[in-house]
Amino acid sequence: MTNDVRPAPETTPGIEELEAQERRLVLPRFTYDDAWALGSLLVELARERRAPVAVDIHRAGQQLFHAALPGSTPDNDAWIARKRRVVERYGCASYLVGARFRAKGTTFEASSRLDPDLYAAHGGSFPLHVEGAGVIGTVTVSGLPQVDDHRMVVEALERFLGEG
Repeated sequence: MTNDVRPAPETTPGIEELEAQERRLVLPRFTYDDAWALGSLLVELARERRAPVAVDIHRAGQQLFHAALPGSTPDNDAWIARKRRVVERYGCASYLVGARFRAKGTTFEASSRLDPDLYAAHGGSFPLHVEGAGVIGTVTVSGLPQVDDHRMVVEALERFLGEG
């Protein structure tokens, strides 16, 4: 008998975990310099992993940061816009919105009544929630499977807040 210890496969985060992430990842403020720092952190994470992603940060309708890494495509920019609109409309992570629809036995595309060419409840866009101000913007990654896009953003926010 061998001691073949394998790491447990990563599970897809459930609604409770996704909601807990949003409660935990609240920023004390969010300035132009913070957008640069968070965006640069995401680019650094993506480069370390050779992830073919595009990164975007918006605040109050203004794009504060955008980077496209090798292997990303114009489609990633379209996905960013669609995922960002979901966060702006629902006030929570695009992955959480999709998970809530799936938990009801349906899909965002089938039940949201929103144009799927404009909205995508796929992982990768996360609200920038500032203490005392609410959701003021979004941070979005596109280019990986949706759960990995989501995880990259969460990891960057954790590091940015000094949690990771």
